[in-house]
Amino acid sequence: MTEALTPDTAVISDSVMSDAVQAPETPEAGKSPLSEVQVEAAVNSIADRSRKAARRMAQANRAWKDRALHAIGAALVEQKSQILAANEKDVQAGRENGTSAALLDRLTLTPARIDALVAALENLAGLPDPVGNVVRGQTLPNGLRLRQVNVPMGVVAAIYEARPNVTVDIAGLALKSGNAVILRGGSAAANTNETLVRIIREVLEDAGLPADAVQTVDQYGREGANVLMRARGRVDVLIPRGGRELIQTVVNNSSVPVIETGEGNVHIFIDESADEEMAVEILLNAKTQRPSVCNTVETLLVHSGSTVLPAVAAALRSAGVTLHADDRVREALEGKVETVPATEYDWATEYMDLDLAVGMVDDLEEAVQHIRTWSTGHTEAILTNNLAHAEQFIAEVDSAAVIVNASTRFTDGGELGLGAEVGISTQKLHARGPMGLTELTTTKWIVQGEGQVRS
Repeated sequence: MTEALTPDTAVISDSVMSDAVQAPETPEAGKSPLSEVQVEAAVNSIADRSRKAARRMAQANRAWKDRALHAIGAALVEQKSQILAANEKDVQAGRENGTSAALLDRLTLTPARIDALVAALENLAGLPDPVGNVVRGQTLPNGLRLRQVNVPMGVVAAIYEARPNVTVDIAGLALKSGNAVILRGGSAAANTNETLVRIIREVLEDAGLPADAVQTVDQYGREGANVLMRARGRVDVLIPRGGRELIQTVVNNSSVPVIETGEGNVHIFIDESADEEMAVEILLNAKTQRPSVCNTVETLLVHSGSTVLPAVAAALRSAGVTLHADDRVREALEGKVETVPATEYDWATEYMDLDLAVGMVDDLEEAVQHIRTWSTGHTEAILTNNLAHAEQFIAEVDSAAVIVNASTRFTDGGELGLGAEVGISTQKLHARGPMGLTELTTTKWIVQGEGQVRS
């Protein structure tokens, strides 16, 4: 069957898709030296090779795929020094370009972070293979035997920013779920991603799997990303992962079906009955463990009847967090903890840094209404000893993850037992929340009969 031609659509502009660093870059970093026609031909050729690789990957059994994952992990350990050297080039370039501390943190790989990537690959290898899993089945009165089974998506493309760890996570998830993947990791992490993709492709070839199951279009700059978004019929699904501008640009301009991963304007509500010691520990973890990631809390709402605000605020300030507080919070903390006035901008902001918006509400209903107004649908948490309030919060808050009495940092594929994640989906079709192996599959109906015809 002839594959569909790629229709024209809007493209990512240089001003909108900025490779996440929001800083000047050399022309070579964001623009391919080839003409648009040449870039389109090159990227489409990559996609066509990915489709061939995807057909082979769909037939690979679990043992074969797991051996490849173990081998990739071993290669990352063996070539750790090369990876760190390449990453240092990217980090140094980021510093010179004025990249923020939060984004530099996302960009940076350390020996421990590489070890964590290896551990994630090992976890993936230990998880059940989703391909072939029977979702449901039955035998009809006419004798037809039905099964709905999980099958690979095919060719998965990912556009993401300054996150070299995502290169390994997405490649591992795609391989285990029987897919081929095309990566666009951005110029900020170009050296690191080039090294990681090279390692993965070498391992795949040695393992007898198609090297083209993992490819990149980074060498074609933003024009390559634009072509990837237009590759409907060649690419089965596109997953953007990054800031609001990148995600919305891909969602609005892609002709390839998109699974939207959202920014994390994450909320924690401290109910009147919440325990002080627990509230302090959870807020410190949710805000300061790694401020630059999407499951970090960005807004704290405190019940006006709660007594824990001074202790929580003092602990956060001691940890270096700037508190953007509303008038009621500032009045309650006056002379005790330093704050700055909150504006409406703060309620809408994903800081990805040591900043936190803090507001006071009079009841659970007011907290829920605030969350409904400002949430991006990622993760919200309640700290409470009131079971009825916990159940009401769960029922009324419509986000991908709702947490009771625990840190928002648990909204993560690895933490939730998925091995790794492609991203956190904030949409409601197909996938929602941390996207692991099953979320990279679709389903196929298998109907088996013995000569039945429809009357």
